Amino acid sequence: MDIRRFGPGQRRPDGPPGTRGVSGTVIHQDARGLVTELAFERRALIAPHANPNTTLFVVVSGGGFVQVGGERTRINQGEAVVWPAGIVHGAYTDGTEMRAIVIELTGADDAWARGVLEALAPGEADPSTSPADGALAEPRRSRAEHDESHGEPW
Repeated sequence: MDIRRFGPGQRRPDGPPGTRGVSGTVIHQDARGLVTELAFERRALIAPHANPNTTLFVVVSGGGFVQVGGERTRINQGEAVVWPAGIVHGAYTDGTEMRAIVIELTGADDAWARGVLEALAPGEADPSTSPADGALAEPRRSRAEHDESHGEPW
């Protein structure tokens, strides 16, 4: 059994050039991708940049802001954003801290295999999928519609 340590005491400054107030720990890395835990201080910044890999940014505590292309929005714990390959993206905090797990997938998109995986006939398009265009998803509900009785903060 291989236990990977991350969190306080394990982090080192992390991020592309121009990044400030962000530290992280690589949890796992192999030919398929990279999994990193990141901690953002108050007023921290991952400078806007692009890379050749699709990346999933999963907020596990706190919150801040994310950017995809020219669009920016707030993100909170329990939410994730996809940073498509080749699209400028970044993240920052204002007066709060934020922790995130970042999953960077290497290699080409698997769109070519989706028909096989869903048992579609060769050349048949899957109507539930569309190519990534780098836009942020619409929020599922507003703050007024949120029910904290389920134990989840807004």
